[in-house]
Amino acid sequence: MLELDSGESEAIALAIEMKADLLLLDERQARKVAYRLGLKFIGLLGVLVEAKQKGFIAAAKPIVDDMIVQAGFWVGASLYNRVLREVGE
Repeated sequence: MLELDSGESEAIALAIEMKADLLLLDERQARKVAYRLGLKFIGLLGVLVEAKQKGFIAAAKPIVDDMIVQAGFWVGASLYNRVLREVGE
């Protein structure tokens, strides 16, 4: 059985209760559970991609780099590169 952090469990439960259109999740196990429950979700990097594409931010790379260095956000090299390619950086 997949174990989720209490915050992720609560976020999923709240999304179900409120019939949320979209749920913000980054952890792989939480995404698996959300997928099985039929919930639509997006990760923080996905939010940055959309923000860049819609012109809400000028650049995603400095934000992602700050998240990694200052906040300890983990992202694999291939995903990092894919996100930056997707936004043209």
